[in-house]
Amino acid sequence: MFSNIHQEFEVPEELQDTIKCFWYNRRDYGEALSEFTVLPDGYAEIIFHFGSGCSISHQGILQALPSPFIMGLLNQPALFYAQNQLEIIGIRCFPWAIFDILGLSSEKTENAIHRFEHPVAKLQSALNDLITQGKIEDAIFQVEQYFLKLHSQITIDSLLFKAGAAMRKNYGVIPVNQVADSAHTTVRTLERRFKQSSGHTVKDVSGIMRFEQIRNRLWHAPETSIAALAQEFGYTDQSHLSREFKRYSGSTPAAFAREARKRKQAMSNDFVAFVQA
Repeated sequence: MFSNIHQEFEVPEELQDTIKCFWYNRRDYGEALSEFTVLPDGYAEIIFHFGSGCSISHQGILQALPSPFIMGLLNQPALFYAQNQLEIIGIRCFPWAIFDILGLSSEKTENAIHRFEHPVAKLQSALNDLITQGKIEDAIFQVEQYFLKLHSQITIDSLLFKAGAAMRKNYGVIPVNQVADSAHTTVRTLERRFKQSSGHTVKDVSGIMRFEQIRNRLWHAPETSIAALAQEFGYTDQSHLSREFKRYSGSTPAAFAREARKRKQAMSNDFVAFVQA
């Protein structure tokens, strides 16, 4: 019998300017190679995985992913492959903070999947031992302690933190000039710093945040009026929302809502972006 477990863990206050949450997911795919789609959201993830591993398809060739890897801010669905049991520990970061805390360049790579070298990879062996023993909370504690130490050694950019807080508070529905005002800076400075830190513009990230809100709303309440959502989230009209939604998800909001109705019969009510089989 296949099982799917998803847990999220709050981060200490000291990390809340950088990390949204830690999470654990386990899914059994069976012996056959299976694909699963990851939909965009407003975060970047550091992904540790355990078990039979996972892969992505690049130019038609399956490529195994190292552990850990970074899944940067997606602007379209990403297709992954796995078989048998796959377990994941994820560090869900704000996209404007993930590269700074790791001391890495935000230079974008194809498909927003980043293979990277960093001492954090040394956690893999210890985490694997704990996961194998079913000690999930102990594994999360190890990750938490590592990032607390890492965080204490850097200075978080307060301009980006203020800008990000304003964007999150308004679910991405806020003009760039108002984001700049919230961060007490100019639009030009904000855009330059944002691009340097995340590899994306403020508008890019705001658009994905807005999509994420609508995606979650339709997942939890598939009967929600799409026209009403368009008005609430500042789209020109329902057609504008539908075009943007399809660009990020590959399907229309109406089709997504229909699928959500079906899946809610058999799945947890929690939307798990990383394992959306």
